[in-house]
Amino acid sequence: MTETITSSRIAETFERCKAENRAALLPFLTCGYPTPEMTAPLLDAIAAGGADLVEIGVPFSDPLADGTTVQAASQRALDAGVTLGDCLDLVRGFRARGGSIPVLLMGYTNPFYQYGLERLAEDAAAAGVDGFLIPDLPSDESDEFLEPFAKHGLVLVQFLAPTSTERRIADVAARATGFIYCVSLVGVTGARSEMSDELPEYIARVRAKTDLPLTIGFGISTPDHVRAAAKLADGVVVASALLNHIDTLPQDEQVAGAEAFVRNMAAATVRD
Repeated sequence: MTETITSSRIAETFERCKAENRAALLPFLTCGYPTPEMTAPLLDAIAAGGADLVEIGVPFSDPLADGTTVQAASQRALDAGVTLGDCLDLVRGFRARGGSIPVLLMGYTNPFYQYGLERLAEDAAAAGVDGFLIPDLPSDESDEFLEPFAKHGLVLVQFLAPTSTERRIADVAARATGFIYCVSLVGVTGARSEMSDELPEYIARVRAKTDLPLTIGFGISTPDHVRAAAKLADGVVVASALLNHIDTLPQDEQVAGAEAFVRNMAAATVRD
């Protein structure tokens, strides 16, 4: 297995969760959602609720891997004029307020290319970003990102799907840093009612080729989903379900509601 570069903050988080016999919880929040002014308080609430890491969505006009909930949140942020620079400012502010959990930016290649990869890596590291998730970047085309990210101590999380071939799994295992994101199903993000019966075999195939932590995401909607995923993986991503919950609340209840939602999900990460 290939030795990989990892952000110490990310590695330490997964090690701590393992020692506590639980999976890490990774909530997702779109920068600029539900309004640019509300994102920072919501991020603080997610951290206070027990998130171990957090993914911040970078708004983009054509988010191919995202379902309707994340697409709508992204479009709302774009309509409000939110940019990649605002995402970096969000993380910078989080660190200034004492936020210590790992933060990853989840976005698509186009805005990153436009920003400039070397500049992006330098500015992201300075802002306190720990790494990136880029769902439209194939592992075998990721070298131009890996070099500047590694230079600045940032991880590049790679994606796998249930349809990934053994060759693709091996390639991702060789290039991935931080952790590997195992998409739980074929399709886009979004809340689902059931988890796939094929998850155990799929996760076992990936584990056979890497020592990196594995996280499961896409469709994780309930505490029962989190419990099931926590038995198989090192981390669990909750995205659309959190955004959907926030959407149901009046604005003056969204911060407290987000914290309570995350706390409920975090309780389900503990393994029996």
